[in-house]
Amino acid sequence: PQTVVGCLLLLIILKGLLSLEKLYGRPKFTLDDCFNDIYKYKTHNVRWISGNSRSTYVSKTNFVSDAKLPHTIQYITWSTVGHKLVYVSNYNIYLKSEPKSAAIQITQNGEKNKIYNGIPDWLYEEEMFSSNSALWCSTGGRFFAYGEFNDTLVPLIEYSTYGDGQYPETTEITYSKAGANIPTVKLFVVDTTNMTNVQLPVPDNIKSSEYYLSSITWVTNERIAVQWIKRIQNYSSLVICDFVAPDSWDCKMKQSSIETSSTGWIGKFRPSEPFFTSDDTNFYKVMSNAEGYNHIHYATPITMGKWEVISINALTKDTLYYISNEHEGYPGRRNLYKYVLKKKCITCDLDVNRGQYYSAYFSKSAKYYVLYCYGKSIPDYPPPGGDGGEYNKELEDELRKIQIPTKVLKSLQLDGTKYWYQMFLPPNFDESKKYPLLIDVYGGPASQKADARFSIGWATYLASSEDIIVASFDGRGSGFQGDQIMHSLYRRLGTYEVEDQIRATRKFIELGYIDEKRIAIWGWSYGGYVTSMVLGAGSKVFKCGMAVAPVSNWTYYDAMYVERYMGLPTEADNLKFYRNSTVMQRAENFKLVDYLLIHGTADDNVHFQQAAQISKALVDNGVDFSAMWYTDKDHGLSGHANKHVYTHMSYFLKRCFSLT
Repeated sequence: PQTVVGCLLLLIILKGLLSLEKLYGRPKFTLDDCFNDIYKYKTHNVRWISGNSRSTYVSKTNFVSDAKLPHTIQYITWSTVGHKLVYVSNYNIYLKSEPKSAAIQITQNGEKNKIYNGIPDWLYEEEMFSSNSALWCSTGGRFFAYGEFNDTLVPLIEYSTYGDGQYPETTEITYSKAGANIPTVKLFVVDTTNMTNVQLPVPDNIKSSEYYLSSITWVTNERIAVQWIKRIQNYSSLVICDFVAPDSWDCKMKQSSIETSSTGWIGKFRPSEPFFTSDDTNFYKVMSNAEGYNHIHYATPITMGKWEVISINALTKDTLYYISNEHEGYPGRRNLYKYVLKKKCITCDLDVNRGQYYSAYFSKSAKYYVLYCYGKSIPDYPPPGGDGGEYNKELEDELRKIQIPTKVLKSLQLDGTKYWYQMFLPPNFDESKKYPLLIDVYGGPASQKADARFSIGWATYLASSEDIIVASFDGRGSGFQGDQIMHSLYRRLGTYEVEDQIRATRKFIELGYIDEKRIAIWGWSYGGYVTSMVLGAGSKVFKCGMAVAPVSNWTYYDAMYVERYMGLPTEADNLKFYRNSTVMQRAENFKLVDYLLIHGTADDNVHFQQAAQISKALVDNGVDFSAMWYTDKDHGLSGHANKHVYTHMSYFLKRCFSLT
């Protein structure tokens, strides 16, 4: 028996050695691979045109007519029915009833940095609409609504672009910073049959103070639903307006639907859009319930529990489709559900090995949908019913040839509350060894870094080639776990989200395989802010860190974003927390760490001013630090700068961890 046992042990050891040889014989994922198209997963940009079962091949010979459009068009769209074109040029709106017909000018007052018609100004595009469009066509194509944004009193931000000329050029954009003037907005509806242009009224309970236009939903060809929200975004009003006559719309102010928040702000970033039922009067909407979790409401909640509905995707006369993170209690997952008489998860058991993070894109009738699976393995795109589909097999085959890290999604307890984190572990991970740790942080309100999505990028390289564990932690202020966690940052940015990154890192050290002398942190944008605040906390947990395009002072950032979470920077409101949340206040503590500060000089989002103030404070306090400026690059550091920034951070990190 001993001989048999010995032989079995020998076979197991030999098998393990062969497996290790097979693993170690494969190449690692390199820094260059981060920018190699071979390792990018395939996706599609699809748009539903109709639910008809037909296809048409369009070749360049089909386009034979000159539409006689202006050379510069800021936005253009087809009407929902027919051949009408609506477009914006030089901040004014034009209508062509047919592609060959002469254009009719709808607005006359458009002017750069003054009046924006049909397109949003910087603030609305970035923070409210996430789009360069402020045009909404009715379902039958007769009407279209548009926003007029008056930025006449909004201050300008100026920055230089250096180019190749002898003198730099100056770019000016309107930019409402915290506490500054914000755009005034009007909403108009145009009747394309007679070109009447009617302004829709703002509810009295909204216009009593400064406000924003939040969303527009065409219910029918002659009914429109409009949401408005107060400047301090804890009070919203949804109003339904009906067409009465060519120059008249009836807005039912007394029947408006009010949404409020007593603990913070409304929605994750803005109020959710309504989905109207077949009676064109009642609607479903995602809102916080009494326990502070986002759920679907129809007069009363139709979903409930300690999980959240992410979005409503489609509504038919008897079925509602939505995405939620309910399944098995993982806030970082996304599954597609349908609700008839009772809810049913469509994707939870579709393929548990491939993924638990889905989104869906429905046809207008909701008879068909395109289903996207983003992980945990290679993303795929199975069609409805599972008939075939595209599974990114080419990427899967390529990844089998190399050593890639293992991504784990787990939770930990802080003060009795469960919080989630993810880790990328090296391919040959051994719990008995000590590994350097990099914290990859964002940390902003309603954000989520720890999720079930497949991802491949810089963290893949660091774990695969450099044996660095890369971890992300969602602490207080993060989203999709209820308002109690998310709203904990209300009126106090730069506090708990910073503290929790330090506390979580100490928990990671307790796991036993982290080298506590080699711990770093990095982040971009809000993540750069949290990185800087963490390093300036003087915790002695982190050896070094890298901040890309960081905020340094919330009074320098845009009003719609900052005031949503912090209120106004006035003595009567929340000036104290604005002053106490700057990176510059912590400059002295940067002597304890190695710090790399990175920013683009043409960043129109987080202005170079933010990094310049950090640099000034560090110099004034005698702090030695590293910096990299990217000339004429904006917030995304695109083009050649993108590879350069990750290469530069890699060198910095390896020096910090003594890997060079």
